Amino acid sequence: MGVTAATAGLKVIVLERDRLLGGTSAISGGALWIPCTRQAIAGGFTDSLDCARTYLQHVTGDCYRSDLIDGFLHHGPEALAFLERHTDLRYTVRPLSPDYYPELPGATDCGRALEVGEFDGRTLGPYFEMLRPPPKGMMGLGGMMVNRTDISHFLNMRRSARSCLHLARLAAKYYKDRLQYSRGTRLVIGNAMVAALVKAAADRSVVIHTGAKTGAFLTDSSGRVVGTVTTLKTGETVRIHSRGGVALGTGGLSRRADAQTERPDTGDDHLSMAAPAADGSMMLMAERELGAQIGGGLKSSFYWAPMSAMRYGDGSVEVFPHIVTDRAKPGIIAVTDRGVRFTNEANSYHRFVEAMRAEQRSGAARFYLIADRASINAYGLGLVRPRPGLRGRFIRNGYLIEAASIRALAACLEIEPSTLDKSVAEFNSDASAGTDRQFGRGESSYNRAMGDSSARHPCLAPLQTPPFYAVRVFTGDLGSAKGLVTDACARVLHKDGGVIRGLYAVGTDMNSVVGGTYPGPGIVLGTGLTFAYIAARTVIGDLRE
Repeated sequence: MGVTAATAGLKVIVLERDRLLGGTSAISGGALWIPCTRQAIAGGFTDSLDCARTYLQHVTGDCYRSDLIDGFLHHGPEALAFLERHTDLRYTVRPLSPDYYPELPGATDCGRALEVGEFDGRTLGPYFEMLRPPPKGMMGLGGMMVNRTDISHFLNMRRSARSCLHLARLAAKYYKDRLQYSRGTRLVIGNAMVAALVKAAADRSVVIHTGAKTGAFLTDSSGRVVGTVTTLKTGETVRIHSRGGVALGTGGLSRRADAQTERPDTGDDHLSMAAPAADGSMMLMAERELGAQIGGGLKSSFYWAPMSAMRYGDGSVEVFPHIVTDRAKPGIIAVTDRGVRFTNEANSYHRFVEAMRAEQRSGAARFYLIADRASINAYGLGLVRPRPGLRGRFIRNGYLIEAASIRALAACLEIEPSTLDKSVAEFNSDASAGTDRQFGRGESSYNRAMGDSSARHPCLAPLQTPPFYAVRVFTGDLGSAKGLVTDACARVLHKDGGVIRGLYAVGTDMNSVVGGTYPGPGIVLGTGLTFAYIAARTVIGDLRE
C-alpha cells in the first residue's frame, strides 16, 4: 500500500513495531494466487474470471462474499502489474501448481499461482540487515535461502550432475556473501518479495520506523481517523497526523495471548509461524477505541499448516512447517497416537490440519510422520535433511525417533504395536499395488504435483527398509484469517455496519477475503497485495476529490 501511495506522490510513514521488517510475509513462500494475470495470459493458460469465481464459490461455500471476491478478481492482475511496473518485483507463472481443491468445479492445474523472482539483497543497503530472515531450518548451510527449484535440485543431487552444479554455484555465492554479510544475499521466496517492496519504498522516501509502538488513534470532531499516537524506539512519543488515514497491516492475531480461544480444538501445543509481534493489539485497539467490527463469517480463524519443533538445551525452539518437502512423498505416512492413518497425507497443509483437528475432537492427542530408511534418505523428514544429511544430533535431541522395526517404533511412540503394524501393512499392500484404497492418495493432480515425479509412483511406496523413523507433528498456523471486517475498498466497518472513515485494514488484519479457507498457494499474499493496492487507490481518489 505504501509503495502505491508513494508512487502517486503521497508522503507515507511506516510504523513497524518489531525491530525487523517484513513480518510473516518475509518468511513465507512468497507465492501469489491471482487468476488471469498478464503472465498467465502470455503463457497461454486457459482460465477466466468466471471460472475462478466458480471455484472460489465452491471452496468458500456459505462464507462467500461476492463484493470482496469480485474486488480481488478484478483488481488482482492490475495490482500486480502496477507493482511490477514501478518496482523491482518480478513474478512468473509456476508451470504446474494445482489449486488445493482440484476436485471442485473451476479448479485449474496451472496459471493462477505465481513465483517471485530472485532479488539481490546487496541493493538494499542498510535495510538488508533489517529484513527478517527465514528460520535457519528453512535455509541451507545455516543462512542460504532456497526456493522450490533449489529444493528439487537438492533432492536430485545424487543422480544429476546438473543439480550438483546448480547447488555448487549457490554454495560458492553464499560463502562469498558470508565474508561481508550475516547471511546469503541471494533472496528468494517471501524475502525477495518484501525486499523489492522495501527498496521501492526507500527509493520513494517512505519514512520507515522500526521499534515503534502505537498506543492510540487520533480522530477529528467527525470521528474520522486522522493519525496515531506512537512511541518511537528512541522513547519519544509523537502525534503523527495523516490526511489520507491509517492502514493496519500488523500481521493478525496468531500471537495473541488468548489466541487458543479462536482454535479451542487445537490444544496448547499448537505452533505458529506468524511474526512475534502479530498479537492483534492494533485490531483490538480499533475495536475498543473506534467500535471496529472483528471477525465473523469464516470457516476458520487461521490458515493451517502442520509443524514440528526441535527444542534445544538453551530453551530455544526451531519450528519447521511441513508444506513441501515430505508429507506427499513416497514411503512417508501420518498416523495418530492410536496407530492409524487419518487423512490423505498429500493434500494441502491447510486440509491436513483440518483433518488433525477433526481427530483431536475425537480424542486423538498426538500425531506423527513415519518414514523408512529409503524415504528419509531420499526426501528427509522435517528438519532432517535427505542423504547425505546427518541424523545423529536429531536422534540425540529426541526430534527424530529411530527404531529397528515398526513394532519397536510403536513402543517408542507409546502406540499399540499391533495397531501400527497393521496400519503400515495395509498401506504397504496398497502402495505396492499403486492405489490408496483408504484415502485416495495420489489420485488428484495436486497430490501428484507434490510427490516425486521421478519415482515409480509419485506419492506411494511401501515402508519396508529398516530402520524406521518418526517425527511428531503439531497443529500450526501460518497466520490468522480472523480480522477487521471491511468493505470492498478495504475500509474498516463499524459494529453498526457503517464505514469508519480514515481507517483501512489489509493483509491478515483484514477479515479473510476467502472466508477462512485456503483455495491455493499464495492466496493470503495475493489477496493482501490486491487489497493494499485497492486501499491506496481509494485514499488517492479521496484526496483528489
